[in-house]
Amino acid sequence: MQRRDFSRSLLAAGTTALAATGALTLTPALAQRVGPKEGTDFVRLSRPAPVESPASQVEVVEFFAYSCIHCFNFEPIFDEWMKKKPANVNVRRMPVAFSPTMQPMQRLYFTLEAMKLVDKLHAKVFQAIHVDRQPLTTQAAITAWIDKQGGVDMARFNEFFNGAAGPLAAKATQLQDAYSVEGTPSLGVAGRFYVNGQGPRTLVVADALIAEARKV
Repeated sequence: MQRRDFSRSLLAAGTTALAATGALTLTPALAQRVGPKEGTDFVRLSRPAPVESPASQVEVVEFFAYSCIHCFNFEPIFDEWMKKKPANVNVRRMPVAFSPTMQPMQRLYFTLEAMKLVDKLHAKVFQAIHVDRQPLTTQAAITAWIDKQGGVDMARFNEFFNGAAGPLAAKATQLQDAYSVEGTPSLGVAGRFYVNGQGPRTLVVADALIAEARKV
């Protein structure tokens, strides 16, 4: 889901580049040699965005939307990258809302996170929407689907979804605005850089920016 269209050919091109360069296992030094260009590959924020990670860590924020096909394609690549990231890089997932209709999906993610169900159900939500064609865009549809997954305390799920998830969704939208997010998937790095969705190359750029952030 984007404020502007990202071409599928760009994602395909990024996948080809990934295969050629081994982007998922890039070291920071190699990422730097790739030479991401400011204004083309990333934007340096004029005003720092808030970060929640300790000063000893570089915070990386993944902006995503469950309804975004590009996010569905990007998520397995991002998961592999997270497994190999340096210990001093802290990743936060952040669901976006470009309109009020996306807010239930924001609440869904934060409820899964609070209930420690991300590992179990995060990828399944993408699968349900993009493969099984289930419209998980309303509270009724979301809760009906969650109930079918089994092993979920539905009373607790509904309590969090209708309560604490609301302020968390609002805070996510504030961070989205602080980074001037234009589309998904995209990354925020160290409260200083915004990397627009470019498929796997997004992570090549992120590695280079993480290396730069460590210098400070």
